[in-house]
Amino acid sequence: MTYYDNKETRDPAERERDLFERLPAQIAHAKAQAPAFGRSFADVDPASVTTREALARLPVVRKSELVELQKLARPFGGFAAVRWGRKCHRVFASPGPIYEPESDRPDYYRLARSMYATGFREGDLVHNTFSYHLTPGGFMMETAALALGCTVFPAGVGQTDHQIAAIADLKPNAYAGTPSFLRILLEKADKHGVKVSFTKAFVVGEAFPPSVREAFAARGITAHQAYATADVGLIAYETQAREGLVVDEDVIVEIVVPGTGDPVAPGDVGEVVVTTFNPDYPLIRFGTGDLSRAMPGQSPCGRTNMRITGWMGRADQTTKIKGMFVHPGQIAQIVKRHPELQRARLVVDNPGLNDAMTLQCEVESGGDALAQAIAASVREITKLRGDVLFVAPGAIARDGKVIDDLRTYE
Repeated sequence: MTYYDNKETRDPAERERDLFERLPAQIAHAKAQAPAFGRSFADVDPASVTTREALARLPVVRKSELVELQKLARPFGGFAAVRWGRKCHRVFASPGPIYEPESDRPDYYRLARSMYATGFREGDLVHNTFSYHLTPGGFMMETAALALGCTVFPAGVGQTDHQIAAIADLKPNAYAGTPSFLRILLEKADKHGVKVSFTKAFVVGEAFPPSVREAFAARGITAHQAYATADVGLIAYETQAREGLVVDEDVIVEIVVPGTGDPVAPGDVGEVVVTTFNPDYPLIRFGTGDLSRAMPGQSPCGRTNMRITGWMGRADQTTKIKGMFVHPGQIAQIVKRHPELQRARLVVDNPGLNDAMTLQCEVESGGDALAQAIAASVREITKLRGDVLFVAPGAIARDGKVIDDLRTYE
């Protein structure tokens, strides 16, 4: 067994001590350099936050709130410690929109550790299928692969015929992207009579059920998943043991009661809250909106950090579809754009384990032209394609639900 570094196998008490010895300086930095934390931590003495109990008394900044907070203070809501220039190489727009900075630090999102656990090594050619347009996905994968000494083919999304041609010519041995797009490439390659050269795959952005993993394995592809966000980078990753996800060495993860900052009872499901040590975007107690639970014991792979079970749903109605977050506010934007709509609900399903979404729209009467216009708005606002279904006024339940996620992963 090989490890990315010796941090992964240190005594848990040593890790906890190290993290909480570093935390006061990070809180002080956030107070001084990020105006939003300067305000919310005005009465906080950073030197006093040296335990999980003390950390739990700080407010939670939830991802679902960032859209409105950033509107009040462009571009980052006052949570970033960098401005335009050498310390801010790129700025991205994730759906919402939520804007995120990326600085010049190598492996900015810390994904190299998880790619290493997947088996990526120097000399690999990585076929990277995450988008390089607007959102940070492509760069998240690329910076990690480059940190390991890999070469990257920036395939992005779409143009599958061109991608299959490149796979046939270059024979990349590693894949990075969503599991659903890997399935699409494999099916397309079969149609073209091309033997796919991937032997390992690093998949993120979607649920990764055992049936899909086994289908890849039958094609000679060993795949591992990770849990990461554009805001905080790597949170946890899968190892050879395949028993939950091991938390990254450079974050503090808490599981809290949804809608609060209170830690759950051991083993209970709750919202994943992450504290980072990123000096450029020093998010303290960042509520991801994702549900998970802590697992007891240590991983059989020898890594000693906390484990979580992985993604178990959303604590709010913000939903991840094909690796992209869709917010209830985006559905409201679509309704406002089309006066004919009385109410709308986005229904998400995954027939054949491929994510699909349908916008149910209450209208007095609707035709093809309106359906096409609404579909175009869905595509523009969410960056995803979806069907439009007209229903009679009053047909959508008045239960406050804007996004209805019906996906199963069996």
